[in-house]
Amino acid sequence: MATTAQDFTGIMKDMMGSFPVDTKAFEDAFKTQASLNEKLAGVALTAAEKSSEISAKWTKETLTKLGDMSKAKADPADYAKALTDFASASAETAAENMAAFAEIAKKVQMETVELLMAAGKDITEEASAAVQKATKEATEAAKKVAAK
Repeated sequence: MATTAQDFTGIMKDMMGSFPVDTKAFEDAFKTQASLNEKLAGVALTAAEKSSEISAKWTKETLTKLGDMSKAKADPADYAKALTDFASASAETAAENMAAFAEIAKKVQMETVELLMAAGKDITEEASAAVQKATKEATEAAKKVAAK
């Protein structure tokens, strides 16, 4: 008793051909994601640039103050005063620079949230349109298949 296996290749081709895939939705999603990534990278790079500028300025100021502190003094008490002045100036500079870093972080956070909210809105609209189109096409394809 020999049985032949039915070749499902033709059936699968017909069935998959009845349900076309719209690659434009995938292309649009990719473009949206690439655009979002570009904008997020821009935010990150700007923040990194500003942070490095603050760090470089801070380092330069500290080295200048260290140079002033390290100069030879005539009176031993002047060394203590130079050290106290350096510590005081360093604490003040640190507070200013930390506030500048905090402003950068705050700006990055705000811009990132704005970008993600805008992208979420765009993605939701695109997904909704794609699902509605796919549902319509699948329904039409199912009706065609059922009519055969």
